[in-house]
Amino acid sequence: MAKITRSITINAPVEKVYDFMREPTNLPEIWPSMIEVKDVQPSPAGGYNFGWVYKMAGMRFEGASETTETIANQRVVTKSTKGIESTFVWLYESADGGTKLTLEVEYKVPIPLLGKLAEAFIVKQNEHEADVMLANLKARMEV
Repeated sequence: MAKITRSITINAPVEKVYDFMREPTNLPEIWPSMIEVKDVQPSPAGGYNFGWVYKMAGMRFEGASETTETIANQRVVTKSTKGIESTFVWLYESADGGTKLTLEVEYKVPIPLLGKLAEAFIVKQNEHEADVMLANLKARMEV
């Protein structure tokens, strides 16, 4: 499993950032490779379960994710239930009137589809994708 951990400080209250991020339909607005979010349903764990379409290395993947843990304004965990195997942990902390947001992602590179040689490239591309997503969120929240 590959792992990415990134943090960013956003000059907006935790509640504003959390409320925006808990809505999966907002993801395509900030996540360049997230093409579509669909079939959004409330999750028993809080948050939402949803389908998604994602582009990686020029290939289109479809999958679904479910929220497995929610602590309002502090932590959200989503796991893929089909598609690319992954777990996303979003951690929200107050920081000088703003928000320190940490994203932890563990995912399995779909090696049979892309080949072992492409794995290092995919990992680097996904690290860049996480950086861009957090920068886009910061820009969106600080308006």
